[in-house]
Amino acid sequence: MLETIGEISLEVIELLGLPLKEATPIYLGATNIAHMANEHSYEFKRFYDKLPLIILTADYVRLRIEDNSIEYIKLIGKHIKLAIRVAGDGNYYARSLYFIELNRVENLLKKGELKLLTHI
Repeated sequence: MLETIGEISLEVIELLGLPLKEATPIYLGATNIAHMANEHSYEFKRFYDKLPLIILTADYVRLRIEDNSIEYIKLIGKHIKLAIRVAGDGNYYARSLYFIELNRVENLLKKGELKLLTHI
């Protein structure tokens, strides 16, 4: 089972300097679902149906250099982070979903690592 849950917008591509085409799809596969359900079960149960919304309306985005993942961060009561990783096949997959503490968000903002999305 493989479904498309969103697209990497031109704004995200430009903010992060990604060598991608606008509307690069973001997929969710069975192994991604299993990982999120097992490793972050509370967040998964609460936000699984909101994955497309998190991608579409994230407040911040970040390129994590260590693993070349794209992190979408959305304030929904608390800050929730959805990590998107490129796989060996060159496609982007939703990989992790979990809460991120406010002080971590503030530190990443101070370092200039989080980019504010305007959705214009």
